[in-house]
Amino acid sequence: MSQRSHEPYKPHESHEPPKNKTMIRKEDCYKIGRIGKVHGVKGEVSFHLTDDVFDRVESDYLILEIDGILVPFFMEEYRFRSDTIALVKFCNIDTQQQASELTNCDVWFPHTLTPEDEQPTLASLIGFSIVSMPDGLTVGNIATIDDTTANLLFELEDGRLIPANDELIESIDTHKREIKMNIPEGLMTL
Repeated sequence: MSQRSHEPYKPHESHEPPKNKTMIRKEDCYKIGRIGKVHGVKGEVSFHLTDDVFDRVESDYLILEIDGILVPFFMEEYRFRSDTIALVKFCNIDTQQQASELTNCDVWFPHTLTPEDEQPTLASLIGFSIVSMPDGLTVGNIATIDDTTANLLFELEDGRLIPANDELIESIDTHKREIKMNIPEGLMTL
């Protein structure tokens, strides 16, 4: 992530969450972090981010997972404390008590607001299908990305691991939400 300004950013009214009566679905979003502790007494919270996409596209809102439901929260302002922590003040969250109700909530971001020409981040690949080439068979969906070792791994929903190696990835289609890979014979049977 790039060097941050510590000046507050006040979002403008350019992107709004869906106003239809359907719920926001997890498959339409990807996790970009988690709300940490309350900061101060005026409703500000620390946001531990794994992806700064909300800043790159100047989004007006973030989506918080509350009791399993994805809920949009408009940001009044935010500022970065470091490359991985931002202090966020949400609209209508004005007290320490209100802010404390948001702590430990996962933060999500809609795929639709991610610029098409932007290289997808690791976090945005969760939920994508892995398609084995050249046969075109769907191997499974990515549940998590394991970056705890020297080699990145796609962990599928069934627990199988596939190396997230550039040499194996043939293409990434963000519209179809699929990754075409040349998976070595025998790797899926390990």
